[in-house]
Amino acid sequence: MAEDKTIKEERYNPAEVEARWQGRWSESRLFDVDEDPAKPKYYLLEMFPYPSGRIHMGHMRVYSIGDALARLKRMRGFNVLHPMGWDAFGMPAENAAIAHHTHPAKWTYENIAYMRGQLKKLGFSYDWRRELATCDPSYYRWEQLVFIKMWEKGLVYRKKSLVNWCAKCQTVLANEQVEDGKCWRCDSEAQKKQMHGYFFRITDYVQELLDHTEKLPGWPERVLTMQRNWIGKSHGAEIDFPIEGRDEAVKVFTTRADTIFGATFMSLAPEHPMALELAAAAGREAQVKDFIDRVGRQSFADRADDKQKEGVFTGAYCLNPVNGRRMPVYVANFVLMDYGAGAVMAVPTHDQRDFEFAKQYGLELVEVIVGPDGPQGVENMERAFTDYGRLVGSGQFDGMTSDEAKRAIPQWLAEQGLGKLTVNYRLRDWGISRQRYWGAPIPMIHCDKCGLVPARVEDLPVVLPLDAQLPATGGSPLPLLEGWVNTTCPCCQGPARRETDTMDTFVESSWYFARYACPDYVDGPLDPARVDYWMPVDQYVGGIEHAVLHLLYSRFFVKVLRDLGMLKVDEPFLNLLTQGMVIKDGAKMSKSKGNVVDPDDMVARYGADTVRLFSLFAAPPERDLEWSDQGVEGAHRFLGRLWRLGLAVAETPAGERPGPCDGPLGELRRKAHETIKKVTEDTDRFQFNTAIAALMELINQISLVEQDAALADDPRRAAVLREAVEAAVVLISPMAPHIADELWSRLGHAEFLLNVAWPVYDEAALVVAEKEVVFQINGKVRGKRMLPAQSDDEALKQAALADPKVRKFLGEAVVKKVIVVQGRLVNIVI
Repeated sequence: MAEDKTIKEERYNPAEVEARWQGRWSESRLFDVDEDPAKPKYYLLEMFPYPSGRIHMGHMRVYSIGDALARLKRMRGFNVLHPMGWDAFGMPAENAAIAHHTHPAKWTYENIAYMRGQLKKLGFSYDWRRELATCDPSYYRWEQLVFIKMWEKGLVYRKKSLVNWCAKCQTVLANEQVEDGKCWRCDSEAQKKQMHGYFFRITDYVQELLDHTEKLPGWPERVLTMQRNWIGKSHGAEIDFPIEGRDEAVKVFTTRADTIFGATFMSLAPEHPMALELAAAAGREAQVKDFIDRVGRQSFADRADDKQKEGVFTGAYCLNPVNGRRMPVYVANFVLMDYGAGAVMAVPTHDQRDFEFAKQYGLELVEVIVGPDGPQGVENMERAFTDYGRLVGSGQFDGMTSDEAKRAIPQWLAEQGLGKLTVNYRLRDWGISRQRYWGAPIPMIHCDKCGLVPARVEDLPVVLPLDAQLPATGGSPLPLLEGWVNTTCPCCQGPARRETDTMDTFVESSWYFARYACPDYVDGPLDPARVDYWMPVDQYVGGIEHAVLHLLYSRFFVKVLRDLGMLKVDEPFLNLLTQGMVIKDGAKMSKSKGNVVDPDDMVARYGADTVRLFSLFAAPPERDLEWSDQGVEGAHRFLGRLWRLGLAVAETPAGERPGPCDGPLGELRRKAHETIKKVTEDTDRFQFNTAIAALMELINQISLVEQDAALADDPRRAAVLREAVEAAVVLISPMAPHIADELWSRLGHAEFLLNVAWPVYDEAALVVAEKEVVFQINGKVRGKRMLPAQSDDEALKQAALADPKVRKFLGEAVVKKVIVVQGRLVNIVI
């Protein structure tokens, strides 16, 4: 081994190494990829970021995971697509622009430029030719085209409806964007408000969306369960309750038709279209309107609060269709239009909310389901009996079980023309209208003569005007831009006005992954040949917080694109990896908590490879990662040890490939091939933490051999060391690519490691000739010896009994039995 102090003492300088290799990768267009039918394709994608201004540690972690996977797959012979872009529209840009007295476009594009530079300094293997920003007209023009095609197909409609409204953000929220009664973005209380808006008919695909959750074995079961629960399929009955004195009926969906004989009043949602109509007819319009207005100002959380059940009598009655009971119709704050038909047949003895409401307003209770102990008696009830049981007081259905009655009663009602068995879904159509400026314009035109008509396809894109000045109080400036709003009707050529609502930004993120396949295509949204080659995404990586919002919408949008003839796949993402959060001091990193670690600072101090390696080593991808300054230091020291060993080995001739060895050299060779096997298997399962741990063990063993003076003159030493070091360099390259390429070059190789085939372990090198076997007497160690690895139990037993140290301790004792643990120990019981 050369003793050149200059070489041995050359310090690892990550800034210099990383800048050099990022430049070489860029010059060689190493990460550019095109379709290649001769290779199996692999589309690896991380959820694209919102250009908020800076990359944070959450980004750092997810992109480190994705880049390691992309590099692994390429080294294993796949043609890998790994793109990057920007989810660039949205309300935060408007809020930031107002706060900083600038324009959302300027703020967004400046952030994109800065964050692009950050990502490039981290060495991620993105094909930057495919970069897209959703705020670019060249992107959203095709989204507008898809919108028009959906309108023509009946998959888009506009109506006035009760929507979720965020007063702070001055915009509508989809149901999925209301979390615990609050705006998902700003955490303000959401309110209900009547507004016109556009809706996507996601409910047309509800059963397919549900069925296809069974066709996604590569998704976490937790995410699939969340989607199934949000879709919320329930089997029940749709029942008509005739309104007294009118030719109308209140339509109800219930999963407990077996309790209908106990229904004593009707509860309507405050938003129910009949609420004010019935009240007006009964002369109670003022009281009911006052209640509805007050409830409209309540948050979802208040309405769902068990302590806040309120109602008002409309003055109207409906008739129970099974027994003719006269039932007062109330408006109740806890009934929501989002479920069923916005009306609930109230059975106070068998539903706890109805029980509490009935007690509060002095309404009738009738017991119709009994358990094994028989009737409780309504006078004895302290709570509703909500279990299944047998029917009583239910006419011809008495004695039936709840399960039997849930089928029999709707069948009887169907014969009377008053009901039917049916299926209900919690999922509602996707409201995509936003009353904000910084979004894709909805390509519709209002004409007094022709009504609501789509823009002409040849006039797309409808470009968002960049000369708009945002009001300091919030809200959209678009309705005030007469030069933009006023246009010509594409049908009659008369005066008309553009739609001033913009699209929900989740529309842009529902198809960006397909556009990455052909971002330069100008003849339509998607190039059939290229998108057919790349789609679906083979591995998607991102946070579980998008389980319902983004992932469900993307699945819907892909099915729409398929039915429009633009795609051939049914699902966008074959496999999904949901990484955990980065936490510090027990809490998620956030500015408000003051526990943010800046990736730029970490990279400047330790280098990108260190931060990437720590992100992958500190926890399995699906678990939360607890930030540790000591852990980062440890990762940096490990790379320093690899650096020193790599340079030391690089100074020796390459020589021939090593053959079979014994002693420490044989153990090192075996360890190198065991590590190849383990890293391969662990990275296949995304267990980068255990793969890196195995590499650390290998480096430890390399160090021991490299420092062993007794091996200095062994002619096999240099070849065994080189094989082990080169294996370590190749194996670590997906996780720490800069230092790996530098050492690979220093070791005499000309090619980039990304173009080197992933190593294959040698089965023969894994064979263990001897194993150390421990000898025990009554569980206490009395000796140990290296024995042939293939020794059977009898041979191990005899070796133990013959061992001099064992014989000394045995003396004249009687051996009762001998326990053999193959290849590990022999315990002699005396």
